[in-house]
Amino acid sequence: MNILDSFKLDARVAIITGGAGMLGKKHAEAIASAGGLPILWDLNEAELDIQSLKISDQTGSKCYGMRVDITSLDEIENAIREILDRHDRIDILINNAANDPKVSTENGISMSRLENLPLPVWDNDIKVGLTGAFLCSRTAGTHMAQNSGGVILNIASDLGVIAPDQRIYRMSGFEENQQPVKPVTYSVVKHGLIGLTKYLATYWADKNVRVNSLSPGGIYCDQPKDFVMKLSNLIPMGRMATSDEYKAAVLFMVSDASSYMTGTNIVIDGGRTCW
Repeated sequence: MNILDSFKLDARVAIITGGAGMLGKKHAEAIASAGGLPILWDLNEAELDIQSLKISDQTGSKCYGMRVDITSLDEIENAIREILDRHDRIDILINNAANDPKVSTENGISMSRLENLPLPVWDNDIKVGLTGAFLCSRTAGTHMAQNSGGVILNIASDLGVIAPDQRIYRMSGFEENQQPVKPVTYSVVKHGLIGLTKYLATYWADKNVRVNSLSPGGIYCDQPKDFVMKLSNLIPMGRMATSDEYKAAVLFMVSDASSYMTGTNIVIDGGRTCW
């Protein structure tokens, strides 16, 4: 077989949670370009419609969105049933959805600091980023395990491997105990996704369900120049990633090109975790 054929996803059905977001739509582009059918799950219905049409136009492949709250088991199960009724298969699940906890300050108080982080923020971040991935994996993965197998890809982060360097978030004019920081929930969710990956990979290894995680580094998205410079100085390649630079890795990880890989976390961070 031609090695390039192993990257083809002809007729394979892929669910992408957080599909209307910055990385979600890039994952969908990668899948559609290889002949697969990406189905975007998100809460933002307007953006789902926009991105689905855009991906279909760009790739010439079908793509559509579904409004699904991944913290609701009922909604997940209903959406899975609808997909199976329409396509009779689910081949790929990409757990991409997560809150984006902000490095925030309110009324001079850094709400992202461990001491000040509101419990509802902790609960919601964990519920979306980790519990949601568990529920989606359990539901879609059980179907895969009972049928011909499939692939689950969890989108983690380089901060699921290392701790955030809080120095890059510092701002002038704030006392030490009020300096903004990357919230603890981000690290906990991303570390947890890597742990979930290893557990599921061994749990379903004999059912032809492969489970891996991808840990991207920082992605440039019009952040302040000062922050970009600070983060770039932590990266051997001297820059942040573009949002397109993970598409090839995603395609590799969800296709037969990675058929002997499971339980693995691939870090693509410009070398940051080397230092």
